[in-house]
Amino acid sequence: MNKGNQALATFAGGCFWCMVKPFDEQPGIYHVVSGYTGGTKENPTYEEVCGEVTGHYEAVQIIFDPEVFPYEEIVKLYWQQIDPTDPGGQFYDRGPSYQTAIFYHDEQQRQLAEESKRKLEESGLFSKPIATKILPAKTFYPAEIYHQGYYKKNPERYQAYHKGSGREAFIRQHWGENK
Repeated sequence: MNKGNQALATFAGGCFWCMVKPFDEQPGIYHVVSGYTGGTKENPTYEEVCGEVTGHYEAVQIIFDPEVFPYEEIVKLYWQQIDPTDPGGQFYDRGPSYQTAIFYHDEQQRQLAEESKRKLEESGLFSKPIATKILPAKTFYPAEIYHQGYYKKNPERYQAYHKGSGREAFIRQHWGENK
């Protein structure tokens, strides 16, 4: 299979289970991997990251074709999956490993992410300041296999978590039904 152009995008948006599906269903997205980034420990485990001893965020890394699904659109979709004003985590999940961040892989991604954040701040959609950090990409460590594609493997548990955490209602309130 010819995958054409490939680029990476890396986002922390709280629980990585909830961050895979929205990207996985888009044209030009080749693969979405749940994992850990931003910290100091090599090859961290889920327990270590959730235990807040590694400095890592739960994150997703997306392999995509920028000619089919441009980075600007990926960032726009990212904003629509999170509460960008929450500096303490996301929805039910609290702590540094669940904070939001855009990890840029080059200067163009940094500029596009900063511009997108500025536009979101100016939009008036949120009454609180945007807390999402924009950081240089660091080594990304894929999470354990049972975390990969969680929404496909455990659809009932995924949907219950997506709804029960408050994420689903927040997205609907701020972005509408189809996000």
